[in-house]
Amino acid sequence: MSTIDLATQSRVDRWLSEEYDAETVAAVKQLIDTNQETELVDSFYKALEFGTGGLRGIMGVGSNRINKYTIGQATQGLANYLKKQFPNQALKVAVSYDSRNNSQKLGHLVADVFSANDIEVYLFEELRPTPMLSFAVRHFGCQSGVMLTASHNPKEYNGYKAYWNDGGQLVAPHDKNVIEEVNAIQSVRDIQFERKAENVHLVKEDFDQIYIDQNKALSINPDIVAAQKDLKIVFSPIHGTGITLVPKLLKAWGFENVTVVDEQAEPNGNFPTVVYPNPEEEEAMSIAMKKGQELDSDIVMATDPDADRVGLAVKNLDGKIQLLNGNQIGSLLAYYVLSAREEKGELKSNDYVVKTIVTTNLISDIAESFSVKTHETLTGFKFIGEIMTKLEGQEKYLVGGEESYGFLVGDLVRDKDAVNSCAFIAEMAAYFKSRGKSLFEVLTELYTTYGFYKEKLISLTKKGKAGAEEIQQMMADLRANLPISLGGIEVKEVRDYQASITTKPADGSTSPINLPKSDVLQFITVDGDVISARPSGTEPKIKFYCSVKTPLIDISGYEKTSSDLENKVTKIMADIVKD
Repeated sequence: MSTIDLATQSRVDRWLSEEYDAETVAAVKQLIDTNQETELVDSFYKALEFGTGGLRGIMGVGSNRINKYTIGQATQGLANYLKKQFPNQALKVAVSYDSRNNSQKLGHLVADVFSANDIEVYLFEELRPTPMLSFAVRHFGCQSGVMLTASHNPKEYNGYKAYWNDGGQLVAPHDKNVIEEVNAIQSVRDIQFERKAENVHLVKEDFDQIYIDQNKALSINPDIVAAQKDLKIVFSPIHGTGITLVPKLLKAWGFENVTVVDEQAEPNGNFPTVVYPNPEEEEAMSIAMKKGQELDSDIVMATDPDADRVGLAVKNLDGKIQLLNGNQIGSLLAYYVLSAREEKGELKSNDYVVKTIVTTNLISDIAESFSVKTHETLTGFKFIGEIMTKLEGQEKYLVGGEESYGFLVGDLVRDKDAVNSCAFIAEMAAYFKSRGKSLFEVLTELYTTYGFYKEKLISLTKKGKAGAEEIQQMMADLRANLPISLGGIEVKEVRDYQASITTKPADGSTSPINLPKSDVLQFITVDGDVISARPSGTEPKIKFYCSVKTPLIDISGYEKTSSDLENKVTKIMADIVKD
């Protein structure tokens, strides 16, 4: 007996109509004829929605899949919205794409739809990183931009990141308003697919140099880079767009000893050497780390397919290549940028750094020690970009990041930028090497100065409609049964970002949270531990974050303190993560 609800069945029936091409109709019929009901429901039970990273999903037929019709509808909706927001203006958009299967084809389709709507399109001739798209929006004076990518998701995914005229991803109210425009399209016939060639301008390779030159101008210590030009660097683009720009920028910066991991150098949407093309995963970094160990490298870096996230491995105290997490990388970058600028007398009273609510407070501690303000945002770099745009001309953005390996130094773009980050990580390593220190040694010094922070992330994957409902229920259950202690430690504060209220369980007092609403619960213990729960906006996952801290008196106590904190994290997570 079929369990498909009427709304889902209605969408299926629509996709079987003559509005859709024969290939699409045949694919839908195959799902029906082979009784793939779960796949049919997951493909049609809803329309794809903009989350923290835009439109993202599995490639295939259906309203909840990435295909030419969902991408076409999103683009038509965005085009309609742009015409309403910028009446009587000549509209311009930039379009780029990564190495994923179908990204180039979908990128050209997006250009077709925009051009058919009499919008000028700056279409990258070849695949380029996401930060280049953000840069292009600002450089060409576009009202919008689109990047075809699913970032670090598995190979069956693709996606659509939409940008506004500031070069940042869509935020309120534009994200919701675009969705309304997309949903208002009742027929495929409302989508204009026929390209007007005169409206499409190809962005060629020489544009790279503009981005490279402006990034190079951000260098804080070019003289030290020159002295440390032989710094041993291993880099992997993990079959993605990083290969097009990271080696170029490192060379322009002055680094001459860069080894690219051959096995992962070629762009390939099947990502043949990794399970997930995600530098957060040690497995994805393993080939590069092995190469780094063989070459006795100072640093090992790898970027995700669209080169907006970067992973970093460095020599630990035993000389072995060890992966750092995103909190550690962000803390090191913040410390380097602030200390180097202070050393040169370049810190100003209106300087600031940014981090997200689930990113380590070590960054805030570092900033405070330099008398630099920290702004905190919801999860998603689009919110960091939003702050940068809002404060432009009033305060000066220096550096920001999030624990999910997204960082940006300087304000050339309005999104996380792994190309920019690779250059600054290399400069940072050169700077501290010139002072006889490895990055790992600097990290341990941060821990002795500010306290030893230990963080952990647990992600539970829940696919399809049933998974989405399970994630919703997990958050509802957590709200209905708020823990009074975690790992045996009393909870002193509960922050519910959906209700925009902070509650102190001890006396029931409340205070408002001055951030946009978001489905996040955060628990602060009497020890200052921070534990967060949130559904992912870009993946079928629910994520649990834990950050604990204790003093580290001396480096000799590093291993024991690290082990003690790990045990504490394990106990806390056991109380909140229920699968």
